[in-house]
Amino acid sequence: MRTGNGEPETSGRDAPSSSVRSMNSVLSTLRVFEEVAMRQPIGVSELSRATRIPKSSVQRCLVTLQQAGWLRVVDPEHARWGVTMKALTLGLRGAGEQDLRDVAAPVVKRLASETDETVHLGLRDGEDYVIVAREDSTQVVRVFLDVGTRLPLRATSAGIAIMALLDPGEVDDLLRKELTEFAESPVPTSGELREEIARTAERGYALNISSTWYRPHVASIGAAVTDPAGRPIAGLTLAMPEMRYDSSREKALAKLVVTAADEISRLISAT
Repeated sequence: MRTGNGEPETSGRDAPSSSVRSMNSVLSTLRVFEEVAMRQPIGVSELSRATRIPKSSVQRCLVTLQQAGWLRVVDPEHARWGVTMKALTLGLRGAGEQDLRDVAAPVVKRLASETDETVHLGLRDGEDYVIVAREDSTQVVRVFLDVGTRLPLRATSAGIAIMALLDPGEVDDLLRKELTEFAESPVPTSGELREEIARTAERGYALNISSTWYRPHVASIGAAVTDPAGRPIAGLTLAMPEMRYDSSREKALAKLVVTAADEISRLISAT
């Protein structure tokens, strides 16, 4: 049937039906995103069981979210998904459009001033750790990493601190991936890393265990930054040349790092 101007007339029953389908599609996509954010890395079958959405529909939702930049495949071998830097960063935005760097900047500056050593702030991105802010030491010899540097989680003390707060299954997935880019270096074994993760969980901070394989002659202390749900999403690292590291000051320096990381976590929750 056509209207007076020749345009097809929409059935009163079809329009609501189409709207309901569209709304259901949006809700399903949001549901899938929430589950990935809570359970990452996660595969299609597990998502389907958790959401009670057919696997074909889950796959469509994942592709849509990937194209929009919210999700990415973090484990291609097992087709497991995780959130992207976009999701993490925008998720931290609060009143006044403050992002993680804005919120953390005063704390990072204070920690660098208190210790006169370089402080790095980084975000977890799947199995990687990305430096998003840096406050340099004033000393002539100092540790330097460009903002934007991407590292394996296990190569940083902050990354180990993050892993110490993850579920065992997620740690298993992270350690299952081989670091081929460091094939010529004495990369710690999964067993050695698990021991260090356990020590980190017990003491509440991580010590740099990678000085012999990733960045020789660098020592660091790292602590995790958590979101309002208590999930580790970022990290704070105090880094210094190994020649300047004094083990007798370890606990005092670690207390400063942990206190600063906890403060940033509270600030995130307050935004």
